[in-house]
Amino acid sequence: MRSSAVPRPVRHRSRERPVPNTLPMALRVYRGLSSAAVPLAPALIRQRLKHGKEDPERTDERRGLSHDTRPLGPLVWIHGASVGEVLAAAALIERLRALNIRILITSGTVTSAAIVAKRFPPDVIHQYVPYDTPRFVERFLDHWRPSLGLFIESDLWPNLILAGASRRVPMVVINGRMSPRSFPRWQRMSATISALLGRFDLCLAQSQADAERFSALGARDVITTGNLKLDVSAPPADAVKLERLMAMTRGRPVIVAASTHPGEDELLIAAHKALSGSYPSLLTVIVPRHPHRGPDVAGLVASAGLQAGLRSREDQPMAATDVYVADTMGELGLFYRLASVVFMGGSLVEHGGQNPIEAIKLGAAIVHGPHVFNFAEVYEALDKAAGARLAHDQEALIRQLRQLLAEPAAIKAVADAGARVVDQLGGALERTLSALEPYLLQIRLEMGAAGDA
Repeated sequence: MRSSAVPRPVRHRSRERPVPNTLPMALRVYRGLSSAAVPLAPALIRQRLKHGKEDPERTDERRGLSHDTRPLGPLVWIHGASVGEVLAAAALIERLRALNIRILITSGTVTSAAIVAKRFPPDVIHQYVPYDTPRFVERFLDHWRPSLGLFIESDLWPNLILAGASRRVPMVVINGRMSPRSFPRWQRMSATISALLGRFDLCLAQSQADAERFSALGARDVITTGNLKLDVSAPPADAVKLERLMAMTRGRPVIVAASTHPGEDELLIAAHKALSGSYPSLLTVIVPRHPHRGPDVAGLVASAGLQAGLRSREDQPMAATDVYVADTMGELGLFYRLASVVFMGGSLVEHGGQNPIEAIKLGAAIVHGPHVFNFAEVYEALDKAAGARLAHDQEALIRQLRQLLAEPAAIKAVADAGARVVDQLGGALERTLSALEPYLLQIRLEMGAAGDA
């Protein structure tokens, strides 16, 4: 394993990589079962459509079919599981586009598709990742013929990886993360994960700990490049909507609870009730991680005897609104700009915490719970530098929020310290581009050859 602050050049070995003729038994069984499951795909799609998990206009993509035309020339394919992974690659995508490289993004969720449409230029192509059967992934690769595959974090679909390797598509794990919970599970399937990770030319890990785990599981060439999420730009906000919200909430203390998960909303509603005695005009904005939970969260607010507003129903945060449920997509940038105190969700329950970077870049003071293993190094650095406030439980949450609301200087101190930490931890984008340079050079050579022809 190699690990360094600035990666050394890596050798482009995609054409030289030996691909084993045999697979571990678990992968052979998986391939057989997934092939046999092809006739079940229509039923699976229908079931997912009922639950809003598929786009009815784009279900063919799940079977490896596309109505979009592949652009001429080299194509970099970037795959991420959902919203967080796709947004982590935003700055990288911008830099690749500046080189006139065409981009194909695949992801697995309706919400991520909506974010791509909202946040990326129209020349960035999005497709739903095909269901992981040999037939569907072969169709996908036949159509798109990627020049380079970049897999974000750890969304590793066996048939997709094996098919890419068999075609000698250079494949790289970027922003690689292997959580302490996933690592022992994969250790019990060491032959399987080693066979998959061994198909990648390179693995770019978020941290030294991630790099060590990937190396132990069979990744062949590992470099610690840092977390791309630290280099993301602040999320945008519609200026007209922001002006309207600020006018409606002017003079009110505002707390935003971002990306909350089930089990946290009740705690935040209780915190609002406890704080409203001292701050009767307090507005709490709850942004559920999954917008479809909005009506349920509004029901919890009503059950607590408070007045709720639901953004998906075009409610506005009126003077009588206690808790405003922002159950819409792509508007976190709007609400981060509305409040100077932000609670980051997924941290009071054992989800692992959500990304605090965007809120910090917009000047927020962060409060979080103890369960932050998804961003362990980031939160550790923030807490150590007093760039965030840790609340172990509901009582501590109320105490931390009360202290910040009472002391504007404390809010500024936490926000400023958080911003310094984010600046110090940044640089993953440049290190990632440095590690990818051999692959990008090959693509530029191909582009030049095509231009000369």
